[in-house]
Amino acid sequence: MRFQAVIFDMDGTLLETEAMVIASGLDAMAALDLAPRRDLLESLVGTITRDAAPVFEAVYGAGFSMQALEAEWDRSLAARIARGIPLRPGASALLAHLDRIGMKRALATNSRTVAAHDHLARAGIRGFFADEHIHGRDRVEHPKPAPDLFLHAAETLGVDPDDCVVFEDSDPGATGAVAAGMTCVLVPDQRPPAFSGPHVRAASLLEGARAVGIMPG
Repeated sequence: MRFQAVIFDMDGTLLETEAMVIASGLDAMAALDLAPRRDLLESLVGTITRDAAPVFEAVYGAGFSMQALEAEWDRSLAARIARGIPLRPGASALLAHLDRIGMKRALATNSRTVAAHDHLARAGIRGFFADEHIHGRDRVEHPKPAPDLFLHAAETLGVDPDDCVVFEDSDPGATGAVAAGMTCVLVPDQRPPAFSGPHVRAASLLEGARAVGIMPG
């Protein structure tokens, strides 16, 4: 097989959490009497708060409080997560296949590591990843779109970057994977991709896995 390891993004790739994040963001905007901007929320998929804050401040202007928005946003998202986290189509089948063939795998997410452990468990797929191969943005100095998180994941797996295939749903994640020298499969979730660098664009995880030869066609 061409690849020795698979590295997964989490939100929007394995888990249906990006849709939950956007719905919760709209709830938070409504609670603070802010004009609802789904387009704004979709444009920030794959980023982290410190990168998103200046964008919100530019849109909403004087008097806007990112801290207040975050608090409402977190409250709404926590309520949704407590009701369960669905999987993206094909996630369970792909992970089970990789488990059967003994393929090395890791998780590299811009969520925090502790949140990744919790969300994977709630979604029922925590057992597919060893503790030491679940990596959140707190594991590196520069999260996505920097390549650091992917390079860290490959190092802990003991695999060269060019022997890794990455599954991502967003432009920031795909940018980081390609910069790390890895083959990237982009399966868009909340918005069409603008980044032209992914090696494969697929409509589903399983289609992408077949395209790069880690599942039979």
